[in-house]
Amino acid sequence: MGGVQAGERRRVRVWFGSHVIADYRADADLAERYVAAMARRFTGLRITSDPVPDPDLAEPRPLPGERLWDVAP
Repeated sequence: MGGVQAGERRRVRVWFGSHVIADYRADADLAERYVAAMARRFTGLRITSDPVPDPDLAEPRPLPGERLWDVAP
């Protein structure tokens, strides 16, 4: 995920085929860590991280607590 800017917000989604199974927004640095954690947990699933065009207009959906990233679903 090169080229992220300080303060940039990202939308991270985990996909099972065409279905989104996780959809969260966070600051770029935290989102990058979440992507890495989800890639370890959901090997083989597609994980996307896209810029949030206008954070003020985006629905708030913060990442779950970091301690939950490695908990089995």
